[in-house]
Amino acid sequence: MSILAELNSILSGLQIPVETGVFSGVPPDEYCVLTPLADRFVLFGDNKPQMEVCDVRVSLFSKDNYLRRARQIASAFLSAGFVVTDRRYIGREDDTGYHHYAVDIAKEYGTEGL
Repeated sequence: MSILAELNSILSGLQIPVETGVFSGVPPDEYCVLTPLADRFVLFGDNKPQMEVCDVRVSLFSKDNYLRRARQIASAFLSAGFVVTDRRYIGREDDTGYHHYAVDIAKEYGTEGL
């Protein structure tokens, strides 16, 4: 299972609409956008990578209480074995009324399938 599929599953369980890249259609009062940041090879042995680390930014857009939802999202990711590498308030978008909060996550995968 890919990191994006895992994140989609977790956010769907929290009943948060999610898209990858940009939100298509009319956005609801609260939604997430997943943006892949990096795929890195680590733990080299014999010049072959042993692990792949995938980093994704989960951008929460909310017109409501974004802090409660951001804590809930981070807790769900940690419980599912992800590493939360950064959390930050990006700002309020005056033209849309959304608060933008970013949660950066990472997860390690074996390289057997490469």
